[in-house]
Amino acid sequence: MRSRLIATAVAAVVGSCGLVAGIAPAQVAHTAAAKARLQVHKGKLGSYIVDAKGMTLYLFEKDKGGKSSCSGACAKAWPPYTTSGTASAGTGVTASKIAGTRRQDGSTQVTYGGHPLYHFVKDTRPGQTAGQGATAFGASWYVVAPSGNKIDKS
Repeated sequence: MRSRLIATAVAAVVGSCGLVAGIAPAQVAHTAAAKARLQVHKGKLGSYIVDAKGMTLYLFEKDKGGKSSCSGACAKAWPPYTTSGTASAGTGVTASKIAGTRRQDGSTQVTYGGHPLYHFVKDTRPGQTAGQGATAFGASWYVVAPSGNKIDKS
């Protein structure tokens, strides 16, 4: 009886690990991309920049000189779009506007038109723009147009 109880407990722990593993893919969009790729998505805001998985990318108006002003709690809500390789341009994206900036933690954040790029944790599916026009952490957040400018509409 005791061995059956232990086996059941082990199965429950392993099963809960599987549940945690099942949750992890939602975070994949917010981890460093080995091959970051910017693309253009067309939606209710017009044409805007997304990552290779179609997840919307934002600029933070507090950022200056191509450097990120978002860390700590800010970076948890607005994960920086980082890469371990060189970012590339998809159709409609101007390759010369893509660059990178070194973050305090040593990672490389992808920039477009001089703006460090971020995801928003409340965007859970490709093309969502829940962060558009939000004010948080001392400034506003906007979806980025293919021109490299913010899209200033809701």
